[in-house]
Amino acid sequence: MSLILTEIKNKVGIITLNSEKTLNSLSLEMIEELKVVLDSWKISDDVACIFLQGAGEKAFCAGGDVRKLHDAIIAQRSIDPTEVPQDCFDFFSKEYEVDYSIHTYPKPVIVWGHGIVMGGGIGLMVGASHRIVTERSKLAMPEITIGLYPDVGGTWFLNKMPSAYGLYLGLTGARLDGADCKFLGLADYYIESSSKEAILDTLFNTEWNESPHKTVSTILENISKDTVIPESQASIHHSFIQQFEGVESLNEFREILIPQKGQDEWINNGIKSFEAGSPSSAHIIFRQLKEGKDLSLEEIFQSELNLSCQCCIHPDFAEGVRALLVDKDMSPKWTPATLEEITEEWIDSYFYELKVENGK
Repeated sequence: MSLILTEIKNKVGIITLNSEKTLNSLSLEMIEELKVVLDSWKISDDVACIFLQGAGEKAFCAGGDVRKLHDAIIAQRSIDPTEVPQDCFDFFSKEYEVDYSIHTYPKPVIVWGHGIVMGGGIGLMVGASHRIVTERSKLAMPEITIGLYPDVGGTWFLNKMPSAYGLYLGLTGARLDGADCKFLGLADYYIESSSKEAILDTLFNTEWNESPHKTVSTILENISKDTVIPESQASIHHSFIQQFEGVESLNEFREILIPQKGQDEWINNGIKSFEAGSPSSAHIIFRQLKEGKDLSLEEIFQSELNLSCQCCIHPDFAEGVRALLVDKDMSPKWTPATLEEITEEWIDSYFYELKVENGK
């Protein structure tokens, strides 16, 4: 079974992530297939625009297949725990190549961000020229809960958000709905899911001219113009988020956050994820966003590749995946175990530049 389904109809190239049982999670094989299609269609006269979707109604893409990365890390540890597993390097490097390709794609890329969109799914969506969310969209970057950090360009798109939303979302993995995404700039259009066929039908009957981007924008604006967007929880909490503007340390962030416990469910969920997450992740996320805010997009993906590979030879990533997806005991044993135990030297070690030898 192909992990990527493709169809071209009236110069509309449709790509479907075809792993419904895994909520269309990204495997290395799926990423490689997707890259081939994107590269081919970039220069094809048969394709004027791309429509990227996930199979089924539950998810566009629930992120990367981190279970396979966990297995690769455990296997490598028995050989040489200081070396990045080749499968992990291949996964992250090729995933980021696809993400960067979408950011810089010369043709309009429409992403149907319906259902669950997490981690690597956001990486595919956020760089597209036309990003659609629906009443059932649920987005998050919950990497702190598995000992990772918001990668796939998170350094870029979290820093683009207003106020301190990016820092807050990175450190808490807070869930967002379609209205939140529109408010925060993660989506361009909020459209009822029942309008999907109308979008496709219009695209299939369009006269493609010299400005496909403008054509797609006009179509989506016309279909979305009368849609009533619900009130965004993120916007409701603007004054709460403003308190984190200008914080200079993770400890300062925590001192503002923790006393807010009990305010409401949205805040409580964020505090719960922050407190349960990897202390090392919290520190590297804070540094990642602060030090990466002025990097170019290309520099960001380069720095994130290094950081992701470092996570593969540090203890918490494999442990977080073990607790969540392998043993499912939901009791990760973080190393170090608390925020207070973490030294600057330990966090520095995540940011040391790895030497690339023989593709590693």
